[in-house]
Amino acid sequence: MSVAFRRESDEEHIEPRFELPIPPGPNFVTPAGLAQIEARVSELEAALAAASDEERSKELKRDLRYWRNRKSTAQPAPTPRAGEVGIGSSVAFALRGAAKRITITGYDESDPIAGRIAFSAPLARALLGASPGDLVDFGGQEEAIEVLAVEPAL
Repeated sequence: MSVAFRRESDEEHIEPRFELPIPPGPNFVTPAGLAQIEARVSELEAALAAASDEERSKELKRDLRYWRNRKSTAQPAPTPRAGEVGIGSSVAFALRGAAKRITITGYDESDPIAGRIAFSAPLARALLGASPGDLVDFGGQEEAIEVLAVEPAL
């Protein structure tokens, strides 16, 4: 029989659900970031135990695999030296004359809208290791950023 006359199942047209991508590189976390990961794992385990729908269970299992992986690979970020930008630092700086403040975090706890950026972000990479008074190259411009203050994040 020709394939033109066979009945196709509905599942042949379903898009595959891929695993959540794991960011490359080390999984540095702050103490708050590790607590967030642990809370997310617990939340997903509870949701999975209560799930009655098979499709919802598949989705929860996929998310749980991601977060368990992140928990098992979490590495406490090295503590930055006093006055030096590192993971877990809150940094005040001037960029093109505008004063800004960010906190450098681990990948999973970043929230750019709230001013928390991952250590792997270009701005964070430019600032890592800088101290107050330093001028840092950024975005192809020399001395584009002036570091004003560095404090441990709360």
